[in-house]
Amino acid sequence: MFRLAHLSDIHLGPLPELSFRELASKRVTGYVNWHRNRRRAMFGDTLTNLLQDLKEEAPDHVAVTGDLVNLATKKETVAARLWLEDLGTPHDVSVVPGNHDAYVPGALRRSYDEWYPYMVGDNALHAMGTSFPYLRQRGPVAILGVSTAEATAPFFATGTFKRRQALQLARLLERAGETGHFRVVMIHHPPISGSTSWHKRLIGKQFFSKVMRDVGAELVLHGHTHLDTLHWLDGPQGKIPVVGVPSASQGPGSEHPASRYNLFEITGEPGDWSLIQRERGLRATGHGIGWVRERELLTDGRAVNTEPREDAREAV
Repeated sequence: MFRLAHLSDIHLGPLPELSFRELASKRVTGYVNWHRNRRRAMFGDTLTNLLQDLKEEAPDHVAVTGDLVNLATKKETVAARLWLEDLGTPHDVSVVPGNHDAYVPGALRRSYDEWYPYMVGDNALHAMGTSFPYLRQRGPVAILGVSTAEATAPFFATGTFKRRQALQLARLLERAGETGHFRVVMIHHPPISGSTSWHKRLIGKQFFSKVMRDVGAELVLHGHTHLDTLHWLDGPQGKIPVVGVPSASQGPGSEHPASRYNLFEITGEPGDWSLIQRERGLRATGHGIGWVRERELLTDGRAVNTEPREDAREAV
């Protein structure tokens, strides 16, 4: 059995002090949003406690689907690198960037420079800044990362998935399928129509859907919405689950679900895979972390809720 943890939208805080030059850009809107909303809901011990719980679960690999920072300042991206180093080694942690990691022009390159070991494939042959999509093979699982991150105008948080990346992703998925791996695709923006508001949507989702329909994958992971969601895309061997996860830093009492991570248990072999999704996160009371749900994701598009097994840790 291979156990893959999934968390997203870290939004590391608090914000550093910003210069006038840094605020004279789109960052000013994010700065105001942080102090009005996210500072109260996404700062404290929530993230620390969730990560401690995740480490006690000891997954085989961790997938982080973007938005490690808030305004993508240099201090934030360096702090995020230190946070990643505490989370695990580049061999054990895979990252794709989110829109907040590319908040203003030039920010994505800085994020890439700092987090490069966590965002490059096993062959590491791509030139700096063009490593997406990448392919990593860990046991029976192939992890593929794509980037939808780009700097946008104020009040927009869209992402883009273009034809070039789609063609390269298709080739990597074909290669991973030929070697019999369980294929997991990481993407920040949900590749599902209507899954988020117009100004936060993924542009080019039709290219992604075509790759899934023609070549296929076994699982797609995303962030961005700060919601616990499950959608499905058509694939050549059946339905492909597309799973979103709440922000890892979200405190209780918000319109969004509280801090959570997914733990996927993958067993079987090509043509006969079993995929169990187990969710663990902050209790509604804000005290302690416990099991939220367990369900099996089937290729016919069903999610069958199951009872937690006896080996499940008690809530702490």
